[in-house]
Amino acid sequence: MMDEQRVLLLRSQQSLRAARVLRDNGFPEYAAARAYYTMFYVVEALLIGKDMAFSKHGAVHAAFGQHFCKTGLVDPRFFRYLEEGMAVRHSGDYAKGHPVTVEKMDEQIAHAEEFLKLAECFIGPIPPETET
Repeated sequence: MMDEQRVLLLRSQQSLRAARVLRDNGFPEYAAARAYYTMFYVVEALLIGKDMAFSKHGAVHAAFGQHFCKTGLVDPRFFRYLEEGMAVRHSGDYAKGHPVTVEKMDEQIAHAEEFLKLAECFIGPIPPETET
């Protein structure tokens, strides 16, 4: 595991932990946003493993779709999860679209958990946070 990947995966773990705290305290919009960032950081780590880095979310999404999902390395549902996660984040962060329901928030957190498992399959076990 490269250092940059390790940092992103630790950040993704922290983001998921924050999503759970926000969920438990009644903040579904913010919890869903943190769940999206969990997914996003995992995708960035996967792309770094292929020597790719991008500064825009759309470019990260597109590269993930092209190099992981369309090639069959990753189930295409992960691309849908990432795209939906960003749309839900926008709904919550910018009050655009539908409000983030508790059910939608829980779904986003479940998807984020799947992304962390995906990362472990491709990159290896995520080290404990104390090893940063």
